[in-house]
Amino acid sequence: MSAPTSQQGRLAHAPVVLRGGRWWLDGGTGSIRASDPAFTAALDDFALSMAAADRAVANLLIRQDETPSVDPGGMR
Repeated sequence: MSAPTSQQGRLAHAPVVLRGGRWWLDGGTGSIRASDPAFTAALDDFALSMAAADRAVANLLIRQDETPSVDPGGMR
């Protein structure tokens, strides 16, 4: 299984952690390694999609900050 974008990090709002390129299910009493190839592939895909969404939102915020304010009033 390949690490999506980095070698470690928690998947947002999920009890899943990527450590050293491997997915772990992280619970209150400990962690177990996720070993099912279909499941880890789905986690990889989801992590890639989340990273792409985060970048898209960041780009929108940057563009929003760069856009001059437009007065919504005016002549009709």
